[in-house]
Amino acid sequence: MIDSASFIFSGTFIKLASNFSVSEDLKAAFKYVISVRMLCELTAKTGSLDQRFTPSPTALEGIMGHHAVTARRDFSYQTEVTLTGEYQNIFVRGRADGYDPELNQLEEIKTFKGSLERMPDNHRQLHWAQAKIYGWLMCQERDLPSIHIALVYYNISSKIETLLVEEISADELQAFFQEHCIKLQIWADQELAHRASRNSELTLLKFPHSEFRTGQRTLAESVYKAAKLERSLMVQATTGIGKTLGTIFPLLKAMPESKLDKIFFLTAKTSGRELGLNAIRTIQNCNPNLHIRTLELTSREKSCEHPDKSCHGESCPLANGFYDRLPATRLSALGQVMMDKTTIRTVALQHQVCPYYLAQDLANWSDVVVGDYNYYFDLYAMLYAGTVLNEWKVSVLIDEAHNMIERARKMYSAELSYGYFIEMQSKAPKSLKGVLEKLNSCWLSINQSQVQMYQVYECIPEEFELALQRVLSKITDYLAENPTHNEPELLNFYFDALQFSALAEAFGSHSLFDITLSESKLGLFQQEAVLSIRNVIPAKFLARRFSCASSSTLFSATLSPAKFYQDMLGLPEDTPFLEVDSPFDAKQLTVKVAHHISTRYKQRTKSLRPMVDLIAEQYNKRSGNYILFLSSFDYLEEVKALFSMLHPDIPTRSQTRDMSEEKREHFINAFTRTSKGIVFAVLGGAFGEAIDLPGDRLIGAFIATLGLPQINDINEQMRLRMQEIYGLGYEYTYLYPGLQKVVQAAGRVIRTTEDTGVIHLMDDRYNELNIKELMPKWWSWN
Repeated sequence: MIDSASFIFSGTFIKLASNFSVSEDLKAAFKYVISVRMLCELTAKTGSLDQRFTPSPTALEGIMGHHAVTARRDFSYQTEVTLTGEYQNIFVRGRADGYDPELNQLEEIKTFKGSLERMPDNHRQLHWAQAKIYGWLMCQERDLPSIHIALVYYNISSKIETLLVEEISADELQAFFQEHCIKLQIWADQELAHRASRNSELTLLKFPHSEFRTGQRTLAESVYKAAKLERSLMVQATTGIGKTLGTIFPLLKAMPESKLDKIFFLTAKTSGRELGLNAIRTIQNCNPNLHIRTLELTSREKSCEHPDKSCHGESCPLANGFYDRLPATRLSALGQVMMDKTTIRTVALQHQVCPYYLAQDLANWSDVVVGDYNYYFDLYAMLYAGTVLNEWKVSVLIDEAHNMIERARKMYSAELSYGYFIEMQSKAPKSLKGVLEKLNSCWLSINQSQVQMYQVYECIPEEFELALQRVLSKITDYLAENPTHNEPELLNFYFDALQFSALAEAFGSHSLFDITLSESKLGLFQQEAVLSIRNVIPAKFLARRFSCASSSTLFSATLSPAKFYQDMLGLPEDTPFLEVDSPFDAKQLTVKVAHHISTRYKQRTKSLRPMVDLIAEQYNKRSGNYILFLSSFDYLEEVKALFSMLHPDIPTRSQTRDMSEEKREHFINAFTRTSKGIVFAVLGGAFGEAIDLPGDRLIGAFIATLGLPQINDINEQMRLRMQEIYGLGYEYTYLYPGLQKVVQAAGRVIRTTEDTGVIHLMDDRYNELNIKELMPKWWSWN
């Protein structure tokens, strides 16, 4: 038998553990609560990481599989039996899948696809551990001398059960339970001590600056109250008040009293993650005794050390023996001041484990997790799943929350390309040909019956949906039986189809189903067509995420009008909206409207010369760094060509299409305190928000558009749907999203209370009262 300490906490941890103690009073006062699943994950999971694609049942299939098994049992059979047990200060809880009192048999049900023989041994070992823990808890509760333990493997495809049964005495099961609790003991003591120390230090937490900025105290107090009252909050606050620090600090302060397990700081961009991490570093520097476990999550693509290798122990050295080395690696990582991506990589490589999957594990043990929106809000979000499964009490901070609408729409949309399907079908294995041909026939019929190039349908054709489900079932079986035959065309179509099928089940008025035909021909009677489930209103999906969080705060410089964002994001009706006073003085910014310019599409040619003249006039009045924001690259190129011809002495630079991250960074760094010139950029692009150019790095902006989305078939259908549901089709589809981009771009000019600058709004529509009402209140119009 492996020694518990060396198994869970080998190497460095033994050295630390020898200096680590937990008082008996602490043990008596606190219980370390853990689920059966997590107990076994920590103490019984060994071997290699294996992420070779082998289809597993979906959540719905898993539930249906459990129901199918239990439906076959006698009437006396008991399901979802709640069980608990204790060992010293460890409290274990869980729900056993089923118990038959007539047979005295406890069952742990596992659904699967493919061949049971291909299931890795470490998975089977983990399943037995869970079953045995439940077995002891049942024996203890019902005073049983022994019990039959059954692993029930249910094949979703064939509907066949495989039972593995052992009769085990209560004494043996008790010893097994205690063995695993002993393995967990040092970890449990450390976690209890960390939680107690963390909460004690957070109660005494000091603000890292001598005083709050203007508006920052109001923001912090509101976030703190929202956490205590367990509610959502929307905050609109301009740059300059310290929104990131003003939201993270009060939540940390609220953690002990609100009994929060975790804080999720979620953002749309890498720069936002860095702001969150820096705010926590600032707090830690002012509170040296505070140890907050802060984790940065990064994508698999940016974390992978061996992109040329498959993610399993036979291919990648960092996957081989992953779970054997994970405990010591986990401890080493948790001992760091900050678990950012650099630290995670360093620790992972020291212990020869995969950085990406190490970070996934560390999310379970972190106090603050910093990452992209998708980790909590996506259809298959890891942090959301962890919150539900582990019953974490979490508070969610959503940075630059105006980005959430478009990001969420993409999360809950899906499309299938007929052209890609035809390519995949031509290369598919023979065993799939029949079912693929039936889908092809159905799909071709739909394409040929459509007259218009773009058409929206009230519902997804039932025949197509059923044919797609049959294809998914067959591909799933094929991939399960042939785990090494992962042809990219087949896998890519499979993943796209899974997303499409999942969203088809949830289809409703919140989304559009449309088909776009293309002029391109794929062959005789075959025309390219794209079927789309296009989410318009993500509220239905996001509302579940918000309700699962104890509290949530959405903050941005542009969250007006509040009702629009509340409707789109699914926030509770009683969500308060706080508009924080700006720290800036109106005298810092000159706002001018070019009454004589119209950027409407039909008048763009006429707008070129007056636009160029105004830019040159402003530059000659005060030379320096300016940005001109336009609605498109085509418009940009026209204006720049004329400007360069008439004013060759004024330096210019232009944003280009498809700039890499490295080129964007170089582009931004070219704004210096001594540089001068006009930069041409597209509104809503990479340079319209989330860039910080204080002082002379940027002294003015010209905004030659209202930012309204293009009028096209898709946006018009969205407008009709918004009108039908909210009665504000134009506003919700065009006006509010457009002006949000304008305010974000304008916000690049004044970044500190010392900055001064000018904004030229180059369109006569900015004179309209309804437009001015949606602009920042602190602006003074000239």
